[in-house]
Amino acid sequence: MEGGTILCGGTQVQVGGECEEGYFLRPAVIEGLPISCRTNQEEIFGPVVTLQPFDTEEEAIALANGVQYGLASTVWTSNLQRAQRVAERLQAGIVWVNCWMLPDLRTPFGGVKHSGVGREGGWEALRFFTEAKNVCLKY
Repeated sequence: MEGGTILCGGTQVQVGGECEEGYFLRPAVIEGLPISCRTNQEEIFGPVVTLQPFDTEEEAIALANGVQYGLASTVWTSNLQRAQRVAERLQAGIVWVNCWMLPDLRTPFGGVKHSGVGREGGWEALRFFTEAKNVCLKY
């Protein structure tokens, strides 16, 4: 057991139709988990968020970067200078500021560290899915 308290959600939802064999959860908010637990250290592709208190900007950045994954992140602030400063230091493939999941297919999307390989969208995707070859021919 990792500890922590589920503040809301986290219970199974029964759905019908072609998804009835799936496993679905109500969105969960969890507090009181140690930063070293699996819930905080691994990617969870589901409706789960944990709350981690911090006192300084440095501590917040260290918490965010203290994992081996870096697909995406969000920064919520009314201070745009702080947003820019923090976004530059976050080790994530994309940083959303005061928003979430606003995709623009003209821009690259992908993670860093152990989150994905390459980029989708933009010129980076074209380079990623293209294998360069040098052919040298002498007559």
